[in-house]
Amino acid sequence: MRVLFAGTPAVALPSLDALLAAGHEIVAVLTRPDAPVGRKRVLTPSPVAVRAAELDLPVIKAARIDADAAAAIAAAAADVAAIVAYGALIPASALALPTHGWINLHFSLLPAWRGAAPVQHAVINGDDVTGASTFLLEAGLDAGPVYGTMTESINPVDTSGALLERLSHSGAVLLAQTIAALAAGSITAVPQAGDVTLAPKLALEDGHIAWSHPAVAIDRRVRGVTPEPGAWTMLDGARFKLGPVGLRPDVTDLAPGRVRVAGKRALVGTGSHAVELDRVQPAGKKMMNAMDWVRGLGSCDSVVFA
Repeated sequence: MRVLFAGTPAVALPSLDALLAAGHEIVAVLTRPDAPVGRKRVLTPSPVAVRAAELDLPVIKAARIDADAAAAIAAAAADVAAIVAYGALIPASALALPTHGWINLHFSLLPAWRGAAPVQHAVINGDDVTGASTFLLEAGLDAGPVYGTMTESINPVDTSGALLERLSHSGAVLLAQTIAALAAGSITAVPQAGDVTLAPKLALEDGHIAWSHPAVAIDRRVRGVTPEPGAWTMLDGARFKLGPVGLRPDVTDLAPGRVRVAGKRALVGTGSHAVELDRVQPAGKKMMNAMDWVRGLGSCDSVVFA
């Protein structure tokens, strides 16, 4: 089929590669414009734009589908559009431009976790299983009928980044299978059924750890916001970043937020039992081993996270 591919971050790359490997013609790639990256805020093309340039594919850069972008999409004359984490809404006026519409690969088992951060919310919520869905894009938030799904177990140590990396590859297979079945006329979309849950984009504040919460909830939140927007706490009036933590149900006498060294372990109290720090990043420094940070303090008797 003649496919318009819409995507922006690295998580979309396996899908673009899978569609090319399946023999489809990518008539254009829609991605968001170059964005400032790093401390020097250097304008940098998206990972999808970089891959498209490597493959010598036509690229449409648009932060939203305005009249110019819509005209470029129409000129591509695609049979179908495949969309994976493009990062902007497709207006109703553009939905009918490809002959078979827009097929969205979404990283959840719809109607669970509709929205921009489905994997993060699944980890924070403590779900045992998640997956990916391909569905026909319609007006409304991830509400269109579903073509296919695949499932993926969430491991106890999964960060949202690690889980999304796995889903990006298994989901790419699902998307390629969906497009192939659509070309063969052998697939029909089925309306979503079940309870709807929402997964809005996470903000910086969503990574702020509340030490009065139970250790299991803290562990899930830290993993869910890793790598973005990142877990953090306050220490001496500055943000103190955290890597994933370990559960220590054997330590129950540590007050929430208080830090203690036990042997070669740096522990923090929570609303239930302690957690063990692994990697930390004090303000103005690089990420480091937690025990290296503790040794640099000399004593942590008065250290309390907030």
